[in-house]
Amino acid sequence: MDSRRLLRTSAPALAMVGLILSGCSGGHDASATRTTPPRTTAAAVTPEALKKYYSQKLKWRDCGVESFQCATLRAPLDYAKPEAGSIDLAVSRVRATGPGKRLGSLLVNPGGPGGSAVGYLQGYAGIGYPAPVRARYDMVAVDPRGVARSEPVECLTGPRMDAYTQADLTPDDAAEVAALSASFREFAAGCEEKSGRILPHVSTAETARDMDILRAVLGDRKLAYVGASYGTFVGATYAELFPDRVGRFVLDGAMDPSLSALDLNRQQTAGFETAFRAFAADCVRKADCPLGTGSVESAGEALRKFFRDADAKPVPTDESRTLGESLATTGVIAAMYDEGAWPQLREALTRAMGGEGSGLLALADGYYEREADGTYANLMFANSAVNCLDLPPAYGGPADVEKAVPSFEKASPVFGRGLAWAALNCTHWPTPATGRPHRITAEGAAPILVVGTTRDPATPYRWARSLADQLSSGTLLTYEGDGHTAYGRGSDCVDTTINTYLLEGTPPTKGKRCS
Repeated sequence: MDSRRLLRTSAPALAMVGLILSGCSGGHDASATRTTPPRTTAAAVTPEALKKYYSQKLKWRDCGVESFQCATLRAPLDYAKPEAGSIDLAVSRVRATGPGKRLGSLLVNPGGPGGSAVGYLQGYAGIGYPAPVRARYDMVAVDPRGVARSEPVECLTGPRMDAYTQADLTPDDAAEVAALSASFREFAAGCEEKSGRILPHVSTAETARDMDILRAVLGDRKLAYVGASYGTFVGATYAELFPDRVGRFVLDGAMDPSLSALDLNRQQTAGFETAFRAFAADCVRKADCPLGTGSVESAGEALRKFFRDADAKPVPTDESRTLGESLATTGVIAAMYDEGAWPQLREALTRAMGGEGSGLLALADGYYEREADGTYANLMFANSAVNCLDLPPAYGGPADVEKAVPSFEKASPVFGRGLAWAALNCTHWPTPATGRPHRITAEGAAPILVVGTTRDPATPYRWARSLADQLSSGTLLTYEGDGHTAYGRGSDCVDTTINTYLLEGTPPTKGKRCS
């Protein structure tokens, strides 16, 4: 299982894009001085060195996808030295369809880090968002720097990435610990070798600044935004930097920016346990449940035994790769993002526990965005690059992991040990972190709608509560349900509440809950 702060949305027509975190060395706390640039206000004068970016004109062209237009946005590679070079960012839009007065542009981000916003727009949001919203907004997306079409971070070849995803994340002895550490070092070195130019410049703060250039170029006085999963952190960071430029903001499946990476990992681990228990409670009521028909606890023990068995003897599949514990765990976790995947998981587990692991392998491949030809999209590469830049690493080394394992196992008896070790990934990262955990208040921002799902596996509900409390203008909408994120996932109450806010600017009453 690759646990590196991957925040995945689960909207229809989009391969899940979600969260797993990197950690923090030496007990860094949330009160640390942050290194992100000071906030800006709408009244501030645009620095001379940035004027050419804010005044650029986008040249829209046909994307080759019906109704969608594409363009290239230029932004400084390094905002501290904007004269030192630029980066090209891929932008796409679909114009408001009418009827009704156009409200401007609505920027969407599906999460990640590493999820393609352009792909999300063209594959889902631009055609699948509620018709009244698409009627009155131009739907717009920009692939964040380092992602997909925007100078993507690259790290490993397909065969080396295959080996990386199969690294043993529950090492049993010193040799296995050394092998896991070597795997993380190889990954980091590959990123530095292939993407050294962009690696120091893919932080969330820089992505938020890119969004403000796009806002200005689109001609919008304020930014309207829907961010899901990690996209909520992007949105909150924008609100911190540019509070007076915040329009109608929806942050769905929220992150808590005040937590260290270690705490984020540990709390997310508890979120996956909550989601598994919901799956198990549903499964054991069915005669065909591969984890038995007893209790949730016995189902958990059955799954742990399967993972241990796969560690000792990987399960054959219909291809040359076998299903070891790491890939099996990834496959199970992938299905936790959306309760609609539970039947597929039951079938995949039944087959795997019977000696044929192709179903779980397919779930894991979808999570990693591995293609049938053995190549990988850049999702996981960008994911690590952003996470390791945004927060100091969780651990100073393997000894720190050993100390943390009991607390992770308490958070999740099923997934805890593997997710504890997976958070070692940023320890050997070649680029020092530039961000620090801190509270985001965004004083002066317009009302911001924060959405939390009570049994969200990837962004635990407590994070949404915390972010809504931190934001000076935050309002919390609670969805009592399963799965990752809430908008567009079947709740008329959630969708109507968010649509009303986006179209009329009216947030829900305090304490609004949907089911």
